[in-house]
Amino acid sequence: MPLHPQAQAIITGLESMGLPPFETFSLEEGRQVIQTLGSFMIPAEEVASVVDAAAMGPEGDIPLRIFTPAGSDGDGPRPGILYFHGGGFSTGSIDLVEPVCRALANRSGCIVIAVGYRLGPEHPYPAAVTDAYVATTWIAANGRHFGIDRARLVVMGDSAGANLATVTCMVIRDNEDEVDIALQVLIYPVTDLAHQDTPSYKENGEGYLLTNGMMSWFKGHYLAGCGEEAVAEPYCSPMFMGELDGLPPAIIVTAEYDPLRDEGEAYGARLEQAGIPADVRREDGMIHGFFWMGGAIDRGRELLDELGADLRKALFD
Repeated sequence: MPLHPQAQAIITGLESMGLPPFETFSLEEGRQVIQTLGSFMIPAEEVASVVDAAAMGPEGDIPLRIFTPAGSDGDGPRPGILYFHGGGFSTGSIDLVEPVCRALANRSGCIVIAVGYRLGPEHPYPAAVTDAYVATTWIAANGRHFGIDRARLVVMGDSAGANLATVTCMVIRDNEDEVDIALQVLIYPVTDLAHQDTPSYKENGEGYLLTNGMMSWFKGHYLAGCGEEAVAEPYCSPMFMGELDGLPPAIIVTAEYDPLRDEGEAYGARLEQAGIPADVRREDGMIHGFFWMGGAIDRGRELLDELGADLRKALFD
């Protein structure tokens, strides 16, 4: 399918700004550029409550922002969705994805917990993995204080955040924690940081917002100071996990014009081979990041509505 006109408009508008290649930016410049993507998001919706909390991590508190859906006051515990934001493990924030989290809470009827995990290069791999895991197990242990039903938990994320969502499931499984994750929702996930030679990297690595150079920039910051072998560790690149059995069912969304398309779909195929239900949905005509851009790309808003309905059905029916 041709590139969607609304996606093309985003690309054309950014190109008209005359910015240099993303990989030439300093860390602070790169973070500022990613922050500007917030202007393409849907307006922030009203919810019943927003509470800032913190999970106790091994090196300090892990910020959490907890969104309770509108119209849900005093009606008993609700499922919880731990949401890990994208941004290449080195940019992005819970502030940036707040509009998405508010809408997700209202659409799904679930309590959404945005996790402010540590970013590289100040805190390289595996700091983000540790924070994602600790935040999830902390919510499982303490979520009742926020009206969360620990028996109905979901992990969800976009891009780098989707990597952290599925890796969190792996760590929980490997540690034999008594935490049940009902579903993992992975939006154009990063699953293989070791390779940039798939057809989708070759076809979509330039000119479609996320570029090969950007991925190298993100990877360099995430793995700063790590040995070369780190990139092939399963908790860094989940495609390298030997056994996927015991992981929860997945919804995986990929975008046609995204360098990460093939690795997301390959990960879904591996889950299916392991006997784990994986609903893999390729969004034709879309680019990486469209899920954030519901204010400018209708399909981003529609996908948010659809996933909210899917989660409501899976967790309440």
